[in-house]
Amino acid sequence: MLKLSIKQSLFAVLFVPFFASCDKDNDVPQPEVAGNFQYIVVATPEGSASEASDYLLQTGSLTEGSITTVGAGIEQDGYRTFVFHKNKAFSLLYGQGNPGAVTTYALDENGVLARYSNLQTETVQVFGTYNDELILIKTPRQGDANAGIYRIDAVNPQILATGYTDVVQLAGNGERAHFTGAFQVGDKIYAPYMCIKGVAGQVFHTDFTDSTWIAVYSYPDLKLEKVIKDNRTSYLGYYYAQNGMAQIENGDVYAFSTATLGDISQGITPSTKPSAAIRIKKGTSEFDQSYFFNIQEKSGGYHLERAFYLSGTKFLLTIHPDKTTTGSGASKVKFAIVDVVAQSFTWVTGLPEPEALVDVSRLPYISDDGQVIAFGITVAGEYPHVYTIDVAAAKATKGLEVVSGSITSIGKLTF
Repeated sequence: MLKLSIKQSLFAVLFVPFFASCDKDNDVPQPEVAGNFQYIVVATPEGSASEASDYLLQTGSLTEGSITTVGAGIEQDGYRTFVFHKNKAFSLLYGQGNPGAVTTYALDENGVLARYSNLQTETVQVFGTYNDELILIKTPRQGDANAGIYRIDAVNPQILATGYTDVVQLAGNGERAHFTGAFQVGDKIYAPYMCIKGVAGQVFHTDFTDSTWIAVYSYPDLKLEKVIKDNRTSYLGYYYAQNGMAQIENGDVYAFSTATLGDISQGITPSTKPSAAIRIKKGTSEFDQSYFFNIQEKSGGYHLERAFYLSGTKFLLTIHPDKTTTGSGASKVKFAIVDVVAQSFTWVTGLPEPEALVDVSRLPYISDDGQVIAFGITVAGEYPHVYTIDVAAAKATKGLEVVSGSITSIGKLTF
């Protein structure tokens, strides 16, 4: 069941477009800018906890040099995640049960990063893009069964529409649907989900790990049209995933599952299915039963963690290095390039061994042509560095040093 409210919501809206720094940033030295673009590197200060405030830094190169969070950058308030879209950086505040916010940054006429707008919202767990908009989803873990889906104008940030879905009714199995992402597929919004029990002491417990579900919503009115199902692998993505599905250039959709091993002692029934990619052919809205890419088999028995679309038929995968490990937010991973049509699998060389890794950025930079992808990687005993991966060669090169505790996100803006 879905209710819709156009240009209305249950939360307050504050939209003030401007190019100015926050008061706390007035004394921050302005960076030197050359060219017509800047990379934005989001970093957490050295010695900070994993949910400490980030700093937005800028640089003209990811392959050389050094930048720092000390006396530089724009400090964020609270734990935030980031989306780069329509030549803006969107900073999403996770309010820990309190209201959230979407703060927007852009480069000014001199190429200096500045705050552009601030929009008060609910705290959301899912965020994706659709044409000139952001799609945000707030999914309650327990209690209220209504998940809110919000369309946000990414050009002039404001809430355009709100829809609501009953997640208990959507799951239809006695548990709750918990969305893991939101993706544009043609003129629809595809929202994959996992199932959770959502009761006290068993919030993320589940008995359903051998199935795949995608809720399909119409655009612009956000009406639930159907659920696409499969049972050859597990659910897509994971809590706060925001990746693992993409419509590639030929119009086909590829979706990836880690195939959770879970822990029955912790209330999660392990999946009996392999970690794999499955496909929805262009012009259809069902999984293609003739296609199954068994990534676990191709990798030698490992489960994937995340999947990022590059270009053509290629994706970058992060892979758990222990065959008995699945889950999200892993810091110790291996990297691979796959071709989903040829079903080829190539390990990336030039990266530190997984056991040496302390942290890997959640959001990498991907070049417009998909030939380069760059991650922030922290190795024990060193400051974080940006590693750029040449997709064609499946080879990584160590580049920019960031004097900080970790790198969370990397993007690129022009002016």
